[in-house]
Amino acid sequence: MSGFDKVVSDYAEAMHGLTDGMTVIAGGFGLCGIPEGLISQIKRMGTTGLTVVSNNCGVDGFGLGVLLEDRQIKKMISSYVGENALFEQQLLAGELDVELTPQGTLAEKMRAGGAGIPAFYTATGYGTPVGEGKDVKHFDGRPYILEPSITGDFAIVKAYKADRYGNCIYRHTAQNFNPMAATAGKITVVEVEEIVEPGELDPAHIHTPGIYVDRVIQGTFEKRIERKVTAKENR
Repeated sequence: MSGFDKVVSDYAEAMHGLTDGMTVIAGGFGLCGIPEGLISQIKRMGTTGLTVVSNNCGVDGFGLGVLLEDRQIKKMISSYVGENALFEQQLLAGELDVELTPQGTLAEKMRAGGAGIPAFYTATGYGTPVGEGKDVKHFDGRPYILEPSITGDFAIVKAYKADRYGNCIYRHTAQNFNPMAATAGKITVVEVEEIVEPGELDPAHIHTPGIYVDRVIQGTFEKRIERKVTAKENR
């Protein structure tokens, strides 16, 4: 295989270089499309003082939630935190710094960071605590606030398939934040369900080009249900 082969054989190699105090951008939405093996490796490494950027922080005992157990996360930048009791406990106790960000703004922060755009204006959040202290400009008579983009030392991503060159495709809603996260890391690690040989993926179907990806690892995944809801029988 050529020098373009990005497949690594174990999780320790996949997350090599992660150290205390770094910023990690994680793909996923709830428990859908999360790089759970890479998250578990961060827990095993015991890395602390992390700033984690992700839509939410998993649930108690699974996903990013496991990193709260040993207080490995110092700051969380996310849009939703409602499914994790330990998260709430640490937030209220002042043990966890939380920066709540509107969901679309969070996605654009990642995308802009990956595109080399340092900041952008958005109407979302103007006139709310989100916009306090931020620069305001008017376009066509409407106020917009300036939001800085986000980049990370590591981006950890879950994909459906990838070839050995790092070209990725995602499956249905498991795509969510993963494509934006993949562009925004200095080192991007992709955990996939299946690795294929170069040429097997249709170039027209590639979601994340391999140019953004540094490492690829084959993972195994647990299909958890975040919240079970059953319909009541109509009587």
